[in-house]
Amino acid sequence: MEVDAWLSVATVVAVLGTLVFTRIAPDAILVGAMAFLIFTNVLTPQEALAGFANTGVMTIAALYVVAAALKETGAIKWIAGQLLGQPSTLRRAQWRVMLPASVLSAFMNNTTVVAMFIPAIQDWSKRLRLPPSKLLLPLSYISILGGTCTLIGTSTNLVVDGLLQSREGISLGMFELTWIGLPLLLIGGAFILLFAKWLLPQRDGTGAQLDQVREYSVEVVVESNGPLVGKNIADAGLRNLQFGYLTDIQRDDHLMTAVPPETKLAGGDTLVFIGAPECARELREIRGLMPANGNVQKLAVAQHRRCLVEAVISPDFTGIGRSVRESRFRTRFQAVILSISRHGRRLDGKVGDIELQVGDTLLLETGQEFVEQYRYRKDFLLVSQLNDSTPPNFQKAPLSIGILGVMVLLSATNLLSILEAAFLAAGAMLMTGCLTMGKARRYIDLSVLVVIAASFSLGAAMTNSGAAQTIAEQVVGHIDSPWLALAFIYLMTVLFTEMITNNAAAVLMFPIALAVSQQLGVDFMPFVIAITVAASASFMTALGYQTNLMVMGPGGYRMHDYLKLGVPLSVIVGAVSVLLIPMIWPF
Repeated sequence: MEVDAWLSVATVVAVLGTLVFTRIAPDAILVGAMAFLIFTNVLTPQEALAGFANTGVMTIAALYVVAAALKETGAIKWIAGQLLGQPSTLRRAQWRVMLPASVLSAFMNNTTVVAMFIPAIQDWSKRLRLPPSKLLLPLSYISILGGTCTLIGTSTNLVVDGLLQSREGISLGMFELTWIGLPLLLIGGAFILLFAKWLLPQRDGTGAQLDQVREYSVEVVVESNGPLVGKNIADAGLRNLQFGYLTDIQRDDHLMTAVPPETKLAGGDTLVFIGAPECARELREIRGLMPANGNVQKLAVAQHRRCLVEAVISPDFTGIGRSVRESRFRTRFQAVILSISRHGRRLDGKVGDIELQVGDTLLLETGQEFVEQYRYRKDFLLVSQLNDSTPPNFQKAPLSIGILGVMVLLSATNLLSILEAAFLAAGAMLMTGCLTMGKARRYIDLSVLVVIAASFSLGAAMTNSGAAQTIAEQVVGHIDSPWLALAFIYLMTVLFTEMITNNAAAVLMFPIALAVSQQLGVDFMPFVIAITVAASASFMTALGYQTNLMVMGPGGYRMHDYLKLGVPLSVIVGAVSVLLIPMIWPF
């Protein structure tokens, strides 16, 4: 290989290693790699920056606005409310969740679908006395499968379509992927319905009020001169809380456990409660108790403007691996961590000494502006206020659904390109008041767009330098069967997807797939479709796909739970894809 080819391969390897083994933001890594390719003259500035003008990237940006309007108008909640109903069995409940999620995720960003369904399913499962752990991972998986059914189902589909347009001058139709996506949805969905009940854990007691998905340990102190001093636990109203129960009392250096109801309270007692996040809200309403965390008193927010918030830490949170104290959480976010739940279980010990990890669910006391300020930031995957009383604008929900339908119709009938239809729909959402301009700006995830656009430079470098061609020659030298080569490309894409972002995996494998098809002398479309499917088929880890990570805390999942259901699902999806793709798009 030439020097440029070696530099291209080294850059790709460095990017992969940095994404997997460091916590540097992916957009910074990809932009740095793009700059390196420019400085070393592997690519011209025009070639390196071509991704920012790609139609797929701009279509994704427009669809962010469309999805935001559907969310803000409550269209998803409205549809979910119509379809969830009152099923009598777990399997029927799973069916009621999977049907609307699969349809919605085919036409809008599946991250938005999952984010809207999570709180609805939590409340719904509580009423039905069903464990959320049996429902939330199927929600994530079915939304991934649903996204493979249309061109706009996932950003990966649009990225591959943009690559096809720039490299081969052809474009995928709105429903062209349905030929492979629908069988995968039906087969994968059937597998989930049949086996999720047995393979997923049950971590929510169907008859207990307190065995919640997110369990916290909340500490409060009895005020020294307050009205509770001298009262026993029963008279103080601490035995019949709806969302929590008293476990321990710390009095000076003495720890009292299994406390009987006749125990009298003394000023300065630290009471330890275990329960759901709403337990903290209940305790706030009892006069004579105050938070045990001294940092709450230092919070620069007026008492009447405070609220309780749950936030799930994302991979982009800068304090990962540091203790709460070292991360300077209160100073940075003007919020105090009351308790931390990890994999659905409370973490004991002093909050300030706990090291933060991806997926941790934090119970915070903060100002009322926190939710709006950080809901769209990359530090947290989910931010929800416990007593959030601002309802969506349900009156405009039918309008937003209608605009989405028109967009799909215009694109499917080829009256407009998908980019033009998406821009038209986004403009209509803004003009009709389904979404404000300020919220539209916040919903557009610039870091994701930068990652996608910058990753195009890696694909261009692999192609222009001849590195992709060399790799293809090595592959064909050992694999001379198109079926085996297709399986190899699919497998490599899945592995990359589990390690890095799905869009970057698609961009990296695209030039290699084209080169392999050229070496074999067969059509490139089967390989392109295999990449498109494989880049979205991330079921084996929580980190492989964002929706998998989003349900981890609310569902109380652990890493091995993803393997139990995800590994066989990945094998089934892969086998069906490799079998069917050449039948639909012949070699």
